Amino acid sequence: MPGGAEELARLRDLYEHAPCGYLSLSPPGTITRVNRTFLDWTGYRADDLLGGARFQDLLPVGDRIYYETHFTPLLTMQGEVREIAVELKCAGGERLPVLVNSTLRPEEPGGAPSVRMCVFRAIDRREYERELLYIRRRAGESESRARQLAETLQRSFIPPALPPVPGLEVGDAYRPAGAGDEVGGDFYDVFEIAPGRWGLVLGDVCGKGAEAAVVTSLARYTVRAVATEAESPADVLRKLNASLLGHGAERFCTAVYAGIESGPGGGPLLTVSLGGHPAPLLAASSGEVRPLGRPGDLLGLLEDVVLADESVELRSGDAVLFFTDGVSEARRGREFFGEDRLAGLLSDVRALDAGGITGRVVDRVLDFQEGMPRDDIALIALRVP
Repeated sequence: MPGGAEELARLRDLYEHAPCGYLSLSPPGTITRVNRTFLDWTGYRADDLLGGARFQDLLPVGDRIYYETHFTPLLTMQGEVREIAVELKCAGGERLPVLVNSTLRPEEPGGAPSVRMCVFRAIDRREYERELLYIRRRAGESESRARQLAETLQRSFIPPALPPVPGLEVGDAYRPAGAGDEVGGDFYDVFEIAPGRWGLVLGDVCGKGAEAAVVTSLARYTVRAVATEAESPADVLRKLNASLLGHGAERFCTAVYAGIESGPGGGPLLTVSLGGHPAPLLAASSGEVRPLGRPGDLLGLLEDVVLADESVELRSGDAVLFFTDGVSEARRGREFFGEDRLAGLLSDVRALDAGGITGRVVDRVLDFQEGMPRDDIALIALRVP
């Protein structure tokens, strides 16, 4: 019938010029039928492929081995294999990346089985994969550079080694939050103001990243600059507050500043002022632990801040621990590490040297958080031998 002939012609045209390559193979891989699309893509003539050529002969060595050792056994066991990525060797020598779907089916009931194969060009996909790999590599490089920058900036906020202070052991510890790939706001310093006089500052700027880094740097170096002229530790923090407000930084800061000099009894005299910061803990040689300092206002928010000084002369065996809220507010689920737990720990480790005290505290806080701190941890310990 004429209508049947036209339908058959349309089906034949659809097969020959489909948007993908069609092949029929014998189970060993011999090509028994191929459409015009596949021939146009690869540059072969029908006679080149229908004279006994096998599909695996069109593959480079690596893909051919995969075809024979994985593709064919999977096809035999499962009856179909989908989206296998290989390359075809074209007639002109170039390579064509393709995706292959294959189905194993009988030619007719009771007849010999055959393989029906559908081939899709994967040039755009391969370019996309290359671009994706390139982007991932660039992202990895950028992440590495960002981590190195964060580490470099953070090192500028924390001295590589604290100077010796006569009559005291001094120890410190720092652990960044998470993977350490973002600049934190914790900073500390110990420095000589004048012969026999020393300054200690430990603080925490709100937030993280580049903006917090600017304020952190400003805070640390402001304290060093004003300490020589300030009348007291509280005055140092007042001047720091004025500097933060004058800079226009939209970030507040907490800080504790301590002046250290020789006391009337010959021991180190510690004068502490708190600017919204957790009070340091004093562990006496008897084991009693108490906070030092009177609560004061946050810095960088108000022009007139309420700050006070508190002094204590340390005795042999006394230890003082300065810390940021990354210690006391360390969390495990809904449970906080807390200052009571910290006080108990300090009482237990007070006989260690200053470096041993800070090291033990950091280890315990990290264990409490299963090794991944939510916030930066910064510590300074002073101990009278």
